Amino acid sequence: MVERDGCDRKLSKKSRRSFPCSSSIIIACLQSVFLIFLITPGCAQLVVNVKEKGGDVYKEAINANTTAETVTLEFKRSDGTFITQFIDFKNEIQIFKALVLGEEERGQNQFQVMCYITRFIKNEFISADAMSKLRQKNPGALRTPEDDKGQEKHQKDLLVDVERAEAITPHTSDICGDAKDTTYARDADLKYIAKSLNKDYAKMLTATSRPTGSVYHSPRCTLVQDLFKSCVCRYELCIGWYPCGLKYCRGKDNSGKVISYRCGIKTCKKCRMFEYYVKAKQMCLWDEEEKPVQML
Repeated sequence: MVERDGCDRKLSKKSRRSFPCSSSIIIACLQSVFLIFLITPGCAQLVVNVKEKGGDVYKEAINANTTAETVTLEFKRSDGTFITQFIDFKNEIQIFKALVLGEEERGQNQFQVMCYITRFIKNEFISADAMSKLRQKNPGALRTPEDDKGQEKHQKDLLVDVERAEAITPHTSDICGDAKDTTYARDADLKYIAKSLNKDYAKMLTATSRPTGSVYHSPRCTLVQDLFKSCVCRYELCIGWYPCGLKYCRGKDNSGKVISYRCGIKTCKKCRMFEYYVKAKQMCLWDEEEKPVQML
């Protein structure tokens, strides 16, 4: 595998949407889209085999763009769901995207896409520059995380207009172009980012709107029987393996002076439980079981 210092090529909106997928071949088409991200020259930065606790193994592609200071992590889960984690280091933003295959027998579309915009916490993921320099001694090895960081709860109280979200991050429309009505954010995150980066909070807020119902007071979808009644949906998204830190070792140089040098990475797993308001339970058929979560 050849690694590169960055990824200057990305799929245009037209190319991302030019796959004529009928219901009978939807899974095959989605796999084709995913493979493009893996094999497009200049974009396949690092591909690792991740092994979950249950024994499932999947390929995870991580791309670092050192020019834009971004990292993109992508994989397909065993149930066919496609997951993307996009980190914009400059704007302290990360976007989690899930493409979930629909249950057509229950009236859902062939698939639905959700985007969750969150504040990026520094030192949670190694830099784009450090990511671009990673090498694998054994590309066929199965990777498991050293540290399981558990689960965080994120309550999303804003809807984001992806075409107007330049002030939040200029990458929103590229990542979430297929989730125009299902891209979510949290007001507290935007306030924090505005203060941290000296941004115009009011301008960021113009790209958002308040849902017609409250994520804090509406009933949970798991408690609602009517498929067309509004409720609060929960979606758990886990990143099973990612470089969360650098390891440093101590040694001596040729003169005998003690030095510190980078000698590896620390790897982690982290889950996030996203809560957000939906107009109909039909948009949230997976939310059927209660799980304990850690508040962020």
